[in-house]
Amino acid sequence: MTPAFLQPGTVHREALRIGGEKVYRDRTIEVTYPYTGEVIATVPKATLEDVRTAYRIARDYRPTLTRYERYKILMRAGELIASRLDEISRTITLESGLSRKDSLYEVGRASDVLLFAANQALVDDGQVFSCDLTHHGKSRKVYTLREPLQGVITAITPFNHPLNQVIHKVAPAIATNNRIVLKPSEKTPLAAFLLADILYEAGLPPPMLSVLTGDPREIADEMLTHPDVDLVTFTGGVPIGKYIAAKAVYKRQILELGGNDPIIVMDDADIEEAATLAASGSYKNSGQRCTAIKRMLVQESVADRFVELLVEKTRGFRHGDPMDPATDVGTVIDEPAARHFESVVNEAIAAGARLLHGNVREGALYSPTVLDQVDPQMTVAREETFGPVSPVIRFKTIDDAIRISNGTAYGLSSSVCTNRLDHITRFIRELNVGSVNVREVPGYRLELTPFGGIKDSGLGYKEGVLEAMKSFTNTKTYSLPW
Repeated sequence: MTPAFLQPGTVHREALRIGGEKVYRDRTIEVTYPYTGEVIATVPKATLEDVRTAYRIARDYRPTLTRYERYKILMRAGELIASRLDEISRTITLESGLSRKDSLYEVGRASDVLLFAANQALVDDGQVFSCDLTHHGKSRKVYTLREPLQGVITAITPFNHPLNQVIHKVAPAIATNNRIVLKPSEKTPLAAFLLADILYEAGLPPPMLSVLTGDPREIADEMLTHPDVDLVTFTGGVPIGKYIAAKAVYKRQILELGGNDPIIVMDDADIEEAATLAASGSYKNSGQRCTAIKRMLVQESVADRFVELLVEKTRGFRHGDPMDPATDVGTVIDEPAARHFESVVNEAIAAGARLLHGNVREGALYSPTVLDQVDPQMTVAREETFGPVSPVIRFKTIDDAIRISNGTAYGLSSSVCTNRLDHITRFIRELNVGSVNVREVPGYRLELTPFGGIKDSGLGYKEGVLEAMKSFTNTKTYSLPW
């Protein structure tokens, strides 16, 4: 059934999902379409009692799904998502302002996550160790197995990928027979509710997944400190991540925070390829990705040509109405965010940077923007600019590039454009980041592969389906005399 908010002039009334039951509340939060500002839906403000009920239901339910049953649920959910591709894409665009091109891509990625999680559910995760390896040993074997957590997983997700950020936490939880209570961003909660309903339809026992929306100031602390919570998995901003780290004492924590990812272009690089990567890495998803290219470090001898090509490619990105199939870049999440980007760009220009394209704002719509001659200490480069802004920083030597790249508080990912093996090995060894992609955007990965950062980008624990499944389980060892 098509949700009401997909019909012009209607406001959809959404409900909490508490153990599969739909719960409405008189207190609500409005969800708006960033492009027009119109209210498209309302979602409940969960009470503390709602939160406690969700954890009680989860705690009292002990999943008994076999590996094959988990596989079937996840695969069936993928089939349902594929059959509702247009509806889910439109939902993401309406609540986030992302272009249809970006939201369609996101739904496709979600299907990949489900596929990988389903297949990993079938993998035997045990190990066998022989004990007669030294003169102290015995003729025994030690075996391991992975078990679901005793308690409940708390998952808190951001606005920038309304479906994919959610599914990266929910799918591994299902694959490992865990129970999870999810709080999506109050700005973009609708895709999360759609996903929950799809999973219930696919056969997921409802007590394994609850979805709560509300004012974080009212319910977040309970979700972090509730005695039935074993693990908190959070994706979002650094200040909130550090608050969680301080508040959720003696709970396992997976914190995937911000990024200030560079693309580093050396003088031997294919400059056409580098400029293409730079533009797509900077503007996809309206620049609202932790792994978006946020700094462009270019060796001086090729900087003029790189900048020329970057501006040319930037002009080719059409921004505007997110529902127009031809639009490449929709809005950012809201007008205050767009005003912030405009402000830091203007600050950089006042300090000597050269505006070559863009810096045009209309409400929450902010144009792809190119700045040249940016100093690494300018706010637009030193801090995470979570929007479609391309600051170009020129450098002389590879030592300068490494120093500048490492010169921020973040350490998530990076892109390097060079064909020299000596440069590649130095970048891999010396960049203080979680991943290095050679001749590819910083965000490139499979949904299965490890992903995460260090410094203010995270605690070093990895996400991705496989790593999440490891984090969401306890390893038990036992030994036998054979």
